[in-house]
Amino acid sequence: MGKIIIAGNWKMHKTQAEALEFLQVLKLELEEADETRGVVLCAPFTALGTMSKSLHGGLIRLGAQNIHWEDSGAYTGEIAGAMLTEIGVEYVVVGHSERRQYFGETDETANLRVIAAQRHGLTPILCVGETKSQRDAGETETVIINQVKRGLVDVDQRNLVIAYEPIWAIGTGDTCEASEANRVIGLIREQLTNKAVTIQYGGSVKPDNIDEIMAQPEIDGALVGGASLDPVGFARIVNYR
Repeated sequence: MGKIIIAGNWKMHKTQAEALEFLQVLKLELEEADETRGVVLCAPFTALGTMSKSLHGGLIRLGAQNIHWEDSGAYTGEIAGAMLTEIGVEYVVVGHSERRQYFGETDETANLRVIAAQRHGLTPILCVGETKSQRDAGETETVIINQVKRGLVDVDQRNLVIAYEPIWAIGTGDTCEASEANRVIGLIREQLTNKAVTIQYGGSVKPDNIDEIMAQPEIDGALVGGASLDPVGFARIVNYR
């Protein structure tokens, strides 16, 4: 088992003002939170600097949603590691299915981004997951094992989080059965040299299913999408029972 980490992925939501309003409520909701649980908010780049100034010394850590594999250069629209660490970012989501689906991310480019994150002292959250057609074809195990192996070439597994996000369950309301998520996460763990890597489940995680998800022995946390946009609901997820 790895350290418990609950991460919210805001995707393309929230202005700076909206982010600060969210933090005001969330910090109140988490005053009694279990401090052994890690809490990460992966916000849009524009909100990161503003959020960082109001998070010093607290339970909540800051995450970004992408990082480029080069430290600088002619890469319009990308972001470098030093730009993130300068404003207090500690985590970065890499290889999310939406990056793969819409922006041409591959296992190979995700791997380069993971390595870059670690080079800058950031903890990468590497996302893996199968599509509905791959699952229906009985290819889940092969797809996941290949994504993990390709994504972790030359990666230091001592500074790593993996998120299992079955693509067919993201934003669909169709959650993977907790026992099945547990089975696939166990399969992911078998591929690792460091068995203590935190492995999260992601995909339609909500306040009303988090308790069952976190009761599974292989699951070390959650990567939460839509349900992380509401501070009260997200606090309930962090404070799972």
